[in-house]
Amino acid sequence: MSGARRWVRWAIPVAAIPVIVLLAYGFRTDPRAIPTPLVGKPAAAFSLKTFDGPEISLAGLRGRVVVVNFWASWCYPACYEEAPVLERGWRAYKDRGVMLVGINIQDKEEPARQFLARFNHTFPNAPDPTGRVSVDYGVYGVPETFFIDPAGRIRAKHVGAVTDEIFSANVDRLLAERP
Repeated sequence: MSGARRWVRWAIPVAAIPVIVLLAYGFRTDPRAIPTPLVGKPAAAFSLKTFDGPEISLAGLRGRVVVVNFWASWCYPACYEEAPVLERGWRAYKDRGVMLVGINIQDKEEPARQFLARFNHTFPNAPDPTGRVSVDYGVYGVPETFFIDPAGRIRAKHVGAVTDEIFSANVDRLLAERP
């Protein structure tokens, strides 16, 4: 066996080791534990047409605590688990200056509308037909929820289904900080 062949014989298995290590790390890492660099940064501006017709923009909500939730009708069970939580949170906080915006991503209109009807969502929901808003927010799965302060900065991000406790803790903290 020549020196070159012997080298190739060992090079391939040795080259595979870093790939295997990276894959093992990736499969063992909880995506919820990955910190986002967006916390503390200005939230990306967006303007979307809601399922009900009117436009909604983040700029129009300046001065309010804003909760932005990314969801999809095919996201089962997490989006189905949090859907009643979001509606309860909206009803509990809407009169206190909090705005909840649902952004539907990677979905079709009819299933999305059926989802909204099933859970009787009364807060604004809009499709993100180009996916631009979800890219700007660094969304890599649904559901993901962002808590934005009245100055327009992302203050917290939650990956996975939001619970009543998570919703209230984040919103109460931001409301308490208002001047």
